[in-house]
Amino acid sequence: MDGSAPEPSAPLQDGTSAPPAPLRVLYVDDDPALGRLVQRQLGRLGFEVVLAGSGEDGLALVAAERFDVVALDHYMPGQDGITTLRAIRALDRPPPVVYVTGAQDGRLAVAALKAGAADYVVKEVQADFIELLRAAFVAAVEQVRMRRAHEAAEAEIRAARDRFEALAAERALLLREMNHRVGNSLQIIMSLLSVQASATDDGRVKEALDSARNRVSAVAQVHRRLYTSDQIATVALDQYIGSLLDDLQVSAHRDLGGITITLDADPIHIDPDRAVAVGIIATELVINAMKYAYPGGEGAVRVALKRQGERIDFTVEDDGAGMAAPKAPETGAIASSGLGTRIVRAMSTKLGCEPTLDARETGTCVRLTFRLAEHA
Repeated sequence: MDGSAPEPSAPLQDGTSAPPAPLRVLYVDDDPALGRLVQRQLGRLGFEVVLAGSGEDGLALVAAERFDVVALDHYMPGQDGITTLRAIRALDRPPPVVYVTGAQDGRLAVAALKAGAADYVVKEVQADFIELLRAAFVAAVEQVRMRRAHEAAEAEIRAARDRFEALAAERALLLREMNHRVGNSLQIIMSLLSVQASATDDGRVKEALDSARNRVSAVAQVHRRLYTSDQIATVALDQYIGSLLDDLQVSAHRDLGGITITLDADPIHIDPDRAVAVGIIATELVINAMKYAYPGGEGAVRVALKRQGERIDFTVEDDGAGMAAPKAPETGAIASSGLGTRIVRAMSTKLGCEPTLDARETGTCVRLTFRLAEHA
């Protein structure tokens, strides 16, 4: 027994609908004459009414059979209406209960509603009592139907959300695994480039291989961050650039001695593809400054990453000998055709910006200003 409202009528072969099943009502009252009157009058209106003469009998019937709604009198010998109501409400998926009493007592109505009654009807042997009872039954059954439809819809929403979360978790796991494998593969390539650089006596070849290894490192670090982070859609750009510069600082101490690299960065998150572009640009510009800014081998290279509203201002500067690369007239854009410059310009195009040289008397400052999010 689930106490649900009748199902909609199924269409017949001629296209019409079968008449709806009558509401099945249990009327619990110790007044047999009134019970028969209710049974007869509601029967004429299409209800199927079953009678019970006590709270105990009514409770037993509700537990054993299916009823769409129960009418429950308050004053009965033995178990009164409130006690019976609470016992009915304790059953699994109980039918709605309409409380019926002849007492004009508002406190009794409030007590019944607090105990779980769907409605309250004052019992009077008049024509409008049957009509009020009928209306209360229909409303109570409809209320149950709507509540259960709402619960079913919420259950479906929860199930859909659980399915989505499971798919999202699976996707995140696959992406982390993919980034892990890509990072490992790039690490192997970096190791091979290092081995090749160590095996050659040609300074130009060694420099080219070291440069290639640094460029691969800029890409590999992004993938390492993606598979070790809970966030797979964006990269913490400030932390990523900081790690790249730490690696370059180690190389500077080993090969150049007194070059110091510093970073001044705001917390910024961007998508992985654009992070790779910024990382490659930073690697090219910092290595270029390390090599050419200070012929004496000592000096500072300063990197800044600042958020300006929805844009990012990225600079690499030094106080050294100055950049020999020519600038395009009137724009300050770098016009060199060297490999490093071509890489910087290609990555800048990916960011939707153009690298420029800030005018100054000493040293070099390369600046890029680009959108925080990729512009559609």
